[in-house]
Amino acid sequence: MKMADGPIIFRRNRPGTKAKDFCRWPDEAFEEMDSTLAVQQYIQQLIRRDPANIDLILKMPDAQDEGVWKYEHLRQFCMELNGLAVRLQNECHPETCTQMTATEQWIFLCAAHKTPKECPAIDYTRHTLDGAACLLNSNKYFPSRVSIKESSVAKLGSVCRRVYRIFSHAYFHHRNIFDEFENETYLCRRFTQFVTKYNLMSKDNLIVPIWEDENTPGESEA
Repeated sequence: MKMADGPIIFRRNRPGTKAKDFCRWPDEAFEEMDSTLAVQQYIQQLIRRDPANIDLILKMPDAQDEGVWKYEHLRQFCMELNGLAVRLQNECHPETCTQMTATEQWIFLCAAHKTPKECPAIDYTRHTLDGAACLLNSNKYFPSRVSIKESSVAKLGSVCRRVYRIFSHAYFHHRNIFDEFENETYLCRRFTQFVTKYNLMSKDNLIVPIWEDENTPGESEA
């Protein structure tokens, strides 16, 4: 809620609001966001404005804590990846995708089990997103949304590597679903640029050719 020159602006979706009318309120400057969730709100505002403007979405405001910035972006990626997971359920069945694979060279083990083991791809996807949500919402590692210990920030890289495998499986085995989702959200492009910018993944693990005709920004081993 914010006092404008006249009427009060309520930045919330009221019960009964249709999906097409979600978040139909004026943009707010980051400096004016008075909330512990300001970083999340700002990132979501930029995405709603133009999901294709990746440089702007990833541009950190002045004086913003970098650890919180990376954390909030990763939370947002995981939330949006649930949309891809829902679409994959229509054709990524345990009977047809018996392993979490990407090309013939990559087979991934699921870390959700006591001992990592193979899982059907759709189960791997669910387990990975559930595990990421549990970690990112852990009061032990992330008790605050305004400051984060460096030891907790260090855990973000492993989450990035695991959730990226959802992109790679979708790209190599469910291309139509991947392309449709990517054309709407630009999520894999944004994720790739994000992990490259902050050195959260190595180039060797970025196997989706998302920049076919572009020079990939410089990266280093994570």
